[in-house]
Amino acid sequence: MATLSIRREQFRLAQVFTISRGSRTHAEVVVVELADGGHRGRGECVPYARYGESVDSVVAQIEGVAAAVAGGADRMAIQSLLPAGAARNAVDCAFWDLEAKRAGQPVWKLAGLEKAPGPLTTAYTLSLDTPEKMGEAAAANSHRPLLKIKLTGEGDLARVEAIRANAPASRLIVDANEGWSEAHFPEYAPKLAALGVVMIEQPLHADRDGPLARIERPIPVCADEACHDRHSLPHLVGKYDLVNIKLDKTGGLTEALELARAARAAGYGIMVGCMIGTSLAMAPAVLVAQGAEFVDLDAPLLLAEDRANGLHYDGSIVHPAEAALWG
Repeated sequence: MATLSIRREQFRLAQVFTISRGSRTHAEVVVVELADGGHRGRGECVPYARYGESVDSVVAQIEGVAAAVAGGADRMAIQSLLPAGAARNAVDCAFWDLEAKRAGQPVWKLAGLEKAPGPLTTAYTLSLDTPEKMGEAAAANSHRPLLKIKLTGEGDLARVEAIRANAPASRLIVDANEGWSEAHFPEYAPKLAALGVVMIEQPLHADRDGPLARIERPIPVCADEACHDRHSLPHLVGKYDLVNIKLDKTGGLTEALELARAARAAGYGIMVGCMIGTSLAMAPAVLVAQGAEFVDLDAPLLLAEDRANGLHYDGSIVHPAEAALWG
């Protein structure tokens, strides 16, 4: 049994971050702490309005299971007490951390992974802006091996051209966050391929992505908003080549590991991404990202200040968490 507590926290971003849906200046996160007297486990989630979540709604969901947790509900019980989403993510990851502290073993061993996690190369995200501004951002980050470019629809080709001109050696992936129309994809994709773009993330709205099954895909396409957990996989057939696994969508590390296994078995490539949170939210995702084709766990690099004992970043190399942070 454990006592569950909840905190709302806010972290300022280093600069305004913009995608096709809007801009933000702060990361708003919810932290769950589980304590059993001798040990403590923590988990962090980022509520996302696209999925009908707010900080208030997520806190209310977590409060709704506090009594069950105090009564002995464990991590596996939480899988059915909460739906996939941010609230379950925070509770699930707090349970993993608590289990590791109790056992005196790292989470990767408890999860049955083959070996300890190693350093990963993460994408670095360029916020949506004018071609000129995005070109300047690319020049400042041209040393990074993988850049992720936020797009929106009209004017996107000029944006990518400006970035390619200013970061000639970087691999490029693009993310439209559902901002393209059906007409954009066949127009842009061949030209983006010629510019060296190696992956397109969620170009069309998840509810209107049927055309992806009919349109030639010269660049692999990754499902983000269209893929939440294992139940999403049947709906992706013929439309996507990879899936973006985010713990705030899967509802935690438990389902994220299962989704990764199921996606591999179904023939999909893996991308592991994140919402804009702190190192506490990234730490469990590092375990899922081992062996992934694309890793996008750069959120702490976008913060003005991360939390104490945060992940260590060496340029675009992210190292696994120390036990003082999580796991």
